[in-house]
Amino acid sequence: MDEFPRFTAAAVQAAPVYLDPAKTVAKAVDLIHEAAGAGASLIAFPEVFVPGYPYWNWTMNPVKGGEWFERLYRAAIDIPGPHLDALRAAAAATKTTVVIGVNERGRHSLGVLYNSVVTIGPNGAVIAVHRKLVPTWAEKLTWTNGDGSSLRVHRTEVGPLGVLACGENTNTLARFTLLAQGELVHVANYISLPVAPKDYDMADAIAIRTAAHCFEGKLFSIVSCSTISPEIIDTVAGNDPEARELLQRKRSALSGIFGPDGRPVTEPLVDDEGIVYAEIDLSRCIAPKQMHDIIGHYNRFDIFSLHVNDKPLQPLTFCSGFDDAAGVGVRGFDESLAQPFEELPSTGAVPALG
Repeated sequence: MDEFPRFTAAAVQAAPVYLDPAKTVAKAVDLIHEAAGAGASLIAFPEVFVPGYPYWNWTMNPVKGGEWFERLYRAAIDIPGPHLDALRAAAAATKTTVVIGVNERGRHSLGVLYNSVVTIGPNGAVIAVHRKLVPTWAEKLTWTNGDGSSLRVHRTEVGPLGVLACGENTNTLARFTLLAQGELVHVANYISLPVAPKDYDMADAIAIRTAAHCFEGKLFSIVSCSTISPEIIDTVAGNDPEARELLQRKRSALSGIFGPDGRPVTEPLVDDEGIVYAEIDLSRCIAPKQMHDIIGHYNRFDIFSLHVNDKPLQPLTFCSGFDDAAGVGVRGFDESLAQPFEELPSTGAVPALG
């Protein structure tokens, strides 16, 4: 690298408008404009912010949760689709890089939902769609596994950028895969998790994982976590007092920005809604690597070797080479998404949602 970007990053900590994709996207668009107005060039949103997290998997049995799966499926978004277009338009209008978590409907099956992280560039082009590799614990009742094709670091306006969702930031091999591609800016998005075991402090768990990745990789991490609104509690808990009490647990969310020394660049935000801002200077990543560079001089690749299957996984492959399966399959990335938003055949207006 000849140039080391300096920019303002924003970590959004907020609750979605639960299970309402149109209103949640509208809220995200407002937050994008707010953060951009404060000078942010990179804006990170929580895991599955659109349109929310399946807390019922933790508070009720799978049979009762079945109707909620259908409700979430109907509220999930398509990629490409009008909800994503609204986010792309906001990124283009503000000239910001936006990373946001969504529930993505699979195109080949009504039973497939992905926990996806979408990265949008300042021209409105979709840079990447990462699908969470392994849903965590009770999440397996909702989401399908992603594959290795999206474990990529992308060259962006703010530097070499990688993303992982929530518990993936515990996966040493996934993190190393990003580091080995030269990652210097990491976005980790999380959900507020008051439903975790009693001895599990989610705020501490987020901070520990973030500090570890920053210190090991000598990079910056932007951490965005959701919050739980009274609306979410009322919707999920209903008349169940135990579920209501559980969902009100404190220290269940933390958002912030951490530097290459593993320390927060500024004070993290715990539980409350807000936006954390910090100045990032990627030249700060140089000096620490002289001591520990685990993707360079401080490793032994004659001893250790990591192989990554980055092939997109599809439910069907035609021996004749007929490739329509890719158009509706597990991956099937639509190349039109890589166009700058203003170049798409549209009026350029923010799409109407409803």
